[in-house]
Amino acid sequence: MDGRSAMFVTGPSEEGQSEPRLSEVGLSEVGERAGNADLVRAAFREECLRLGEVLASLDPGDLARPTGCVPWTVAELLAHVRTGAGRLIDMLAAPAPTGAPVDAAGYFGTAKFTSEVDAARIESARAEAARIEAARIEAAHAEAARVGDGRVEGGEESFGPDGRRRGAGLGEDFDRAWRAALAAVEAYPPDRVVRTRHDDAMTVTEFLRTRVVEVGVHGLDLAAALDRPPWLTTAASRVIADLLTVGRSLPAELGWDRLTLIAKVTGRMPCSPAEQAALARVGLPLLAFGP
Repeated sequence: MDGRSAMFVTGPSEEGQSEPRLSEVGLSEVGERAGNADLVRAAFREECLRLGEVLASLDPGDLARPTGCVPWTVAELLAHVRTGAGRLIDMLAAPAPTGAPVDAAGYFGTAKFTSEVDAARIESARAEAARIEAARIEAAHAEAARVGDGRVEGGEESFGPDGRRRGAGLGEDFDRAWRAALAAVEAYPPDRVVRTRHDDAMTVTEFLRTRVVEVGVHGLDLAAALDRPPWLTTAASRVIADLLTVGRSLPAELGWDRLTLIAKVTGRMPCSPAEQAALARVGLPLLAFGP
C-alpha cells in the first residue's frame, strides 16, 4: 500500500449516494464492529466484485496508464492487488502458527514497511503483471489460430466475431484469486490463526480486514489513474474506516464522511495542519501503507 498516490476529489461514490458525516453517526451505526467476520467477508466480496466490473471495462491503453503508486502502471498495480487478494490461500494451507496474534492495525505498523520490503514488492508486482500479460497474449494467439479469426500483435487485444475480448488476463486472474481466497476463508473458523509475510500471527478475520484495505484503497488509486469516480463500496468503507480509527469517533469539526477519512488518512488527499492537529488530539495510531 502506497501513501504517495495521486490526489482526487471525493464525492458520491458510484453507489449513488453520499454517506453521512462521521461526526453525525458512529462508524458502526448498525451496532456491529467492522471487525465482525461476516461483515469483513461481505466487504471483501463486494469490493472484489466491484473491482472486477471495472476490470471488464478496461482496454490495453487503460492498463498502460501511470498511477500515483510510482513506478507502477495500472496493470502493475492490479497485479499487486491480485497477489494480495489471493495471499490467504497459501497462508491457510500452512500449519497454524503459535504466539499472540496481532490485529489489522498492527499489521500496518510503521516498522514493517522498510525500503527493502517496498522495493521487493514493487519488483514482484511488475514481474507478475508481465507474466499475466505474456500468458494472455499466448492464449489469445492460440485461440485466434484455433478459430481462424481475431488478431493479436504484441500487446493488442484479440476479438472474436461476437465483439467480445479474448484473454482478459488480469481480470480473469484477479477473479480466480479472490474467489479461491474467499472459499478458503469460509472453510475455516474466523479465529483460525495464520502467519503473515512479516512473520506475525493473525486470525483469518483480521488478515482479511487488511485485504479489504488493499483492494479498497488501491481501488481509489486505480480510480484516480483511470479518471473515474471512486467506486468504494459501503461495506468496504466501514471496514477500512473502523481500522483507521480503531473504532474511535472523529472530532466533530472535521465533518468527514468515510471516503474523505480514508483518502486523507492514507495520503490520497492532503490533510491541513488543523486537520492533522484534530487527528492528533484523538490519538489515532500512525499506520504505514507501503506499496
